[in-house]
Amino acid sequence: MSLVVGLTGGIASGKSTVSNMLKEMNITVIDADVESRLAVQKGEPAYRKIIAEFGREILLENGEIDRAALGSIIFHQEEKRLLLNQIVHPEVRRRMNEKVKQAKLHHEEIIVLDIPLLFESNLTYMADKTLLVYVDEEIQLKRLMERNHLSAAEAEARIQSQMPLSAKLTLADAVINNNGTLRETKRQLMKILADWGIHKE
Repeated sequence: MSLVVGLTGGIASGKSTVSNMLKEMNITVIDADVESRLAVQKGEPAYRKIIAEFGREILLENGEIDRAALGSIIFHQEEKRLLLNQIVHPEVRRRMNEKVKQAKLHHEEIIVLDIPLLFESNLTYMADKTLLVYVDEEIQLKRLMERNHLSAAEAEARIQSQMPLSAKLTLADAVINNNGTLRETKRQLMKILADWGIHKE
């Protein structure tokens, strides 16, 4: 039996760090962001639907979707954003489920779904267990400002646009506190995996 784990966090919480630790242990990590980019590539079903709804003016010269042009449309128009999500999200879920199925066929012990909006999008049904990467808000703010070269106000606005990490604490099956060092984060990850019956070196 394969254990499917939903990995989530918030912006600058260190979710990618934990995701990379899992990959280093040769654990299959299926990334929702990667799949959403692949789902809208030229020739994909979602690509055709997006052009049908938004018109060819959102295309670059090479025929790929101009993410900036599409982004500026959906940023200002809620109904267009919802429409895009209705096109893309089912495709992303389908792609992720297909990869989970493949990993299960290979009898992989653990499969990780890296989904930033795991709780917000009600996708917990896709996983057996959920793992949250948590940081205190002041550390999150500091890391985001440093990483993306943002002012405090800009970073604060991005954090506020997401569900607070504190609200996710009660929803997750396990939590990694990522306020400390990488070593502490790794130690917590190994313990959680061991608690779930997964023993990795």
